[in-house]
Amino acid sequence: MPVARPLLATRPGHVLRGRAIARAMVALATTLGSLLGGFGASAWAAADARSDPAEFEERSARYQLTWNPQFHRSFAAPYGSPLSLRGSADHMYTLSLTAHWGFRPWQGGEVYFNPEIVAGKPFSDALVGLGSFTNGEITRAAGGKPRYYRQRLFLRQTWNHGGGSERIESDFNQMAGTVDRNRFVLTAGNFSTLDVFDDNAYAKDPRTQFMNWSHWTYASYDYAADARGYGWGVAGEWYHGDWVLRFGRMSAPKLPNGLQRDLALLRHYGDQLEIEHAHVLAGQPGKVRVLGWRNRGVLARFDDALAHLQANPGGDPQAILAVRRGERIKYGVGVNLEQAVNDRIGVFARVMRADGRTETQAFTEADQSVSVGTLMRGALWGRADDSVGVAWLSNGISAARRRYLEAGGLSFFIGDGALRYRPEQASEVFYSLGVAAGAWITFDWQHIRNPAYNAARGPVNVLALRLHAQF
Repeated sequence: MPVARPLLATRPGHVLRGRAIARAMVALATTLGSLLGGFGASAWAAADARSDPAEFEERSARYQLTWNPQFHRSFAAPYGSPLSLRGSADHMYTLSLTAHWGFRPWQGGEVYFNPEIVAGKPFSDALVGLGSFTNGEITRAAGGKPRYYRQRLFLRQTWNHGGGSERIESDFNQMAGTVDRNRFVLTAGNFSTLDVFDDNAYAKDPRTQFMNWSHWTYASYDYAADARGYGWGVAGEWYHGDWVLRFGRMSAPKLPNGLQRDLALLRHYGDQLEIEHAHVLAGQPGKVRVLGWRNRGVLARFDDALAHLQANPGGDPQAILAVRRGERIKYGVGVNLEQAVNDRIGVFARVMRADGRTETQAFTEADQSVSVGTLMRGALWGRADDSVGVAWLSNGISAARRRYLEAGGLSFFIGDGALRYRPEQASEVFYSLGVAAGAWITFDWQHIRNPAYNAARGPVNVLALRLHAQF
């Protein structure tokens, strides 16, 4: 399940080389063994004890391991700031190991717990210099030493209301079974907004599909969450035939892009409302989703930050910190499309616009975003476990954010000290090669123009090699 939030605890200057990679993987395996041992084994045993666990699961235990190193060569960077992507050749990596445990405590109820161990280092030794970052797992990494944290702990309750039955396949945080087409689903606890909202069959998971942030959700969707991309909250889903209505409220960070959560959900929060409709076009299934969101929190306005910057020449260019006071509202609306061309090719598109008057609260620096692409299954060329993805994105920023950056202001992730504005655009192509049951190696290339919306810098070419296993 993809999630993304900047966690800026990485150690500057750290470079992971071969021996460090080995030490990190050994530490991960050792920690996982002691951490997961009892429950995971018993969960598998309980599930396998059923006559046919593929039809109905009482318990589940699934695991994933992903290693994603990336590299970019030097690029044009005539000037910059501490928040600029470094112009010299650089590399980054992420390493994650996650358990997904679940059980059914009563009829219609499901409880899930996800512990995770992560390590990693971003480009430039900090999460800076781009509106749309190149690795969907970097938000949870916190340096070269593997660290454990609780990713999710939540309850899902389903009330069935007829209308025929529908199969639910076994997956991460999803147990095999049968539900009614007409039903109400309540999710409550510690989870990610993206676990419920903004699904897409072809562009959702940075561990198996596209890596760039703009392709697994809207870049301008400033969804409420902590620095790792998770929060506490509640969401409801009403399924009726081909329609789904979703609504939810999630906790925001106490400070923008911070790790500490603000649990005062009546004062500071992120609300979302989504309507989904499933259809058949030219004999092929597809879905359209319309999402609206509204956040309330203590945030800086860009116009206030610009005024402070102009009134204090030579002062701190990160003026948003000086004017961050009082509750502000920010909001946006987006459309998400997925459409099968046939059983081997699908296309997707996301378009969103946010108001852009205030600083980023919890995701990334974008106020308008477009993402389009296609995913092709390897059955087309006789390799059923392979896939190819091709996508393009274009992100923009509001006039208020642009004026602030042009004046030399620094935001949270971007700010080069000056700005020759152009939309940040990128292309991404990947080939995912199935090398064994449940294991893939992915080769990925991203070409980024106008990094951090600055035509004076770039372009940046990023190469990645992703190793992913799930079992």
